[in-house]
Amino acid sequence: MHKAYVALGSNLCDPASQVNNAFSALAKMPNTTVLQCSSLYQSEPVGYDNQPDFINAVAEIETDLTPESLLTALLDIEQSFGRERPFPNAPRILDLDLLLYDSVVQKTDFLTLPHPRLHLRGFVLLPLAEIAPDLVISHEDVIPQHSNVVKLADTFRNQGIQKLSNHSA
Repeated sequence: MHKAYVALGSNLCDPASQVNNAFSALAKMPNTTVLQCSSLYQSEPVGYDNQPDFINAVAEIETDLTPESLLTALLDIEQSFGRERPFPNAPRILDLDLLLYDSVVQKTDFLTLPHPRLHLRGFVLLPLAEIAPDLVISHEDVIPQHSNVVKLADTFRNQGIQKLSNHSA
């Protein structure tokens, strides 16, 4: 079995419910177990400001799926929730990003691991630090810092990202 971390986000159609329902959808993936779910966090949109705030979270999973098969399964879940991609950073019912998969480092047209913007996203780092405080992210070609996830998250603690509640599904 392999350990992976998945970021969840939504800002349409009752975003908190969308994220909680997505936790359940992750648990239904083949050969996959959800180990932990972070609290829900509210954050302002990034990249395109004229949209509602987001609800974000992170799940730690264990899976037999390959990184590519896992990403495909995540994209299938997004589509089943009605995800559309009219333009970059558009509002969305559900966004699922594969952040980390064991210590795999890869860069292809389909998948980059670790996620290339992981270290720039407080709305991902804060929930990730909550469920995996001892995690160290370190690969110079993808993540410029070699740092504990809590240390990376600390730079975002006063930037308007609000912890809302513990996961309740």
